[in-house]
Amino acid sequence: MLYRAFATVGGLTMVSRLLGFIRDILIAAALGSGVVADAFFVAFRFPNLFRRLFGEGAFNSAFIPLFAKRLEGEGEGEARRFAEEAMSVLFFSLLVLSIIMVLAMPWLMVLLAPGFVQNPAKYDLAVLLSQIAFPYLLCMSLAALVSGILNSLNRFWVAAAAPILLNIVLITAISLAIWLGFSQRFGAGIILAVGVSIAGVAQFVMLWIAVRAAGLKLSLRRPRYTAGVKRLVELGIPGVIAGGITQINIVIGTMIATLQAGAVSYLYYADRLYQLPLGIVGVAIGVVLLPELSRKVRAGEHATAMDSQNRSLEVALLLTIPAAAALAIAAEPIIRVLFERGAFTAVDTAATAPALAAFAIGLPAFVLIKVFQPAFFAREDTKTPMRYAVVNMLVNVIGSLALFFTFKEMGRPPHVGIALATSIAGWVNALLLWATLRHRGDFVGDRRLLRNLPIITAASLAMGAALWFAIPQLAPYFRAEAILPVQALALVAIVTLGLFVFFGLTLATGVLDLRRVVGMARRRTV
Repeated sequence: MLYRAFATVGGLTMVSRLLGFIRDILIAAALGSGVVADAFFVAFRFPNLFRRLFGEGAFNSAFIPLFAKRLEGEGEGEARRFAEEAMSVLFFSLLVLSIIMVLAMPWLMVLLAPGFVQNPAKYDLAVLLSQIAFPYLLCMSLAALVSGILNSLNRFWVAAAAPILLNIVLITAISLAIWLGFSQRFGAGIILAVGVSIAGVAQFVMLWIAVRAAGLKLSLRRPRYTAGVKRLVELGIPGVIAGGITQINIVIGTMIATLQAGAVSYLYYADRLYQLPLGIVGVAIGVVLLPELSRKVRAGEHATAMDSQNRSLEVALLLTIPAAAALAIAAEPIIRVLFERGAFTAVDTAATAPALAAFAIGLPAFVLIKVFQPAFFAREDTKTPMRYAVVNMLVNVIGSLALFFTFKEMGRPPHVGIALATSIAGWVNALLLWATLRHRGDFVGDRRLLRNLPIITAASLAMGAALWFAIPQLAPYFRAEAILPVQALALVAIVTLGLFVFFGLTLATGVLDLRRVVGMARRRTV
């Protein structure tokens, strides 16, 4: 059941991320890394932060355990009442916040993008695009609550499928902008910002219909600060900070990156690539594991809860360690094949590739955070992860500033220092979470995990070595003179080689059981 739920959420997340690649390929071709691209990415970063905070599980770290407790202990009626109270307070609070922030955006932009102040055209465009896209924040916050209800009812697929709408709408928007001849012009940014708001409404409507179809008809109440809402706030604020720290760090990095022309775009494109495995593996595990652990902890089934954590960690590392190695070693050919066309030039590829490699170093840590945090959240402890998230943020801010200017002094791309600092901060956070769980006895690696982890690491290193030797041999096929189909086939060859080496070794050593994998693939997903 656990693996099938992972597959459901991960599979739909993969569809969403692949559509996201198509979206970003079109944006890169139309906007490159110029003024409009930087302005749109800053405008999109803030509402997108809330999408990831709320939509990818951070808000639900508080909501799901409380909702599940009422659903299992007090019945559906009490659970529905709690959900309505939470929804009403969330809606009216965020409505007021959104109005204030839209009106204050000209001043907020000084904080969000200090480097834009010296370019009035870029600054004004970023303000306008942020105001247009801001309704997305309100829609996604409400959608997150509805998603939490669906996940608690083991209906994972609808919430996992909702982000697909965002990418479909934005693909349509950028295609329209290109068709109208707005490439590298302000009109393209405006069309994209409008698309963001439309996508937010579409996702919320889809989830609202799904929760009503599940038999839970919610209504908007007069907002009241009840005991249940108070407990949600007490758990929710630390939970959102803890669960969303990676995304908060990305926003901080974006703020610093505005000091370098084009750096916002370079970090955005690199972020989109490493977010693929993080979304498919980390987010899927985080979304599924929390309700699973919440139920088992409530029932006192500590042995099965421990087994769920071990298997989640095993799956996470099995998929992310090789992904991190591949992204770090093959960063340049990946960026070239996916993005280098139109307004995105070879110079942009050379600037984006090292940022992707730096992010890849932290990929396993970002996924480990998604695995370890639910063990705290299921026990209604959101303060400990929040404290570690604050440490994470401090390491990231200090490291980003230090490395940004150090790299600049050394003549290296300054934005790569920001990506590297984000990865270092992620490892600090993951190790603190692991050490605390181990000290409390809430996580102990079992024999299977302790046996398989060194093998997975060794297989990933072997795969990385194979790619290291293969890429120079295929270099002629990645040159700008080569046509796209030739470049794509060369990239497919590299990916195939990596898969063959890694999965060949893990199958040969017994880490993966081929019969079990085939059996899981044939089962019907939840």
